[in-house]
Amino acid sequence: METQETLLARLAALGIEARTTQHAAVFTVAESQALRGQLPGGHAKNLFLKPKAGAFLLAVLQEDRQVSVNALGRAAGVGRVSFGSAEELQAQLGVTPGSVTPFGLVNARPGAVQVVFDRGLMQDHEWVNFHPLVNTATTTIRPAELLRFLESLGHRPALLDLDSIGTPAA
Repeated sequence: METQETLLARLAALGIEARTTQHAAVFTVAESQALRGQLPGGHAKNLFLKPKAGAFLLAVLQEDRQVSVNALGRAAGVGRVSFGSAEELQAQLGVTPGSVTPFGLVNARPGAVQVVFDRGLMQDHEWVNFHPLVNTATTTIRPAELLRFLESLGHRPALLDLDSIGTPAA
């Protein structure tokens, strides 16, 4: 499994500009909001989901996005989903709960985890922020460079227009 240091070295080897800020551990979007003064750009919540059949699904959403996970699964073309377990998360992405990140795809076999991004997150921000495999740091990267990095690993990220699937029923 990759580490924060080897991940950042991979980005540098590809000529990808990324800035990493070390901070206290954060486990939720709410906790991470205290860091905003230091970290400009888009911020995300990352959902590791398990369809009934097929590859796992990593959904990378704008942090304030409200959506039913099953509506998200349908939009991604995988149908009904549930949350993956901590053990499945560790086995597939090499991270623990609270550290879920698209950078975890560095540890995933191509095709084992489908990744979908909220189109708004990736198109509305010059920079986006994700944990570099640990929740004690945040790496800031340009959206196009993140997609290029994932593609270099053999993954095929998709952008979803989540405005069309709405918010969950109250």
